[in-house]
Amino acid sequence: MSAAATGTERAAPGATGAGRAALEARWLDLTRQMLPDAWRPGWPVRQDHCFQRILLDAACGGVWYDTFPGRPAYRAAPEAVLRRAIALGEDVLRGRADLGALNAASLRRRRTGVARR
Repeated sequence: MSAAATGTERAAPGATGAGRAALEARWLDLTRQMLPDAWRPGWPVRQDHCFQRILLDAACGGVWYDTFPGRPAYRAAPEAVLRRAIALGEDVLRGRADLGALNAASLRRRRTGVARR
């Protein structure tokens, strides 16, 4: 029996499907609406693309565009990376992750080339 027939086929990174589409929609809602709307004093960024950079870099452990090719990043990201980035963004919203520290790490990686491939 084929993988398609058993429902075990695996989508390629960046592929679209009902599950992937929901994941991408969650990412966009989180980074374009929820995080900017939740901005508070002490947060180093307000703009959606900044939240996206910070969360994707943290989820990759390096500069995201050195980790996987393609744009837009949320569509090109492997599902596991996107899931980690979403979870981290949700932790930021709940006050369980330090956005300032995540931003500093992202900027440091970009400035020094740490973890760049």
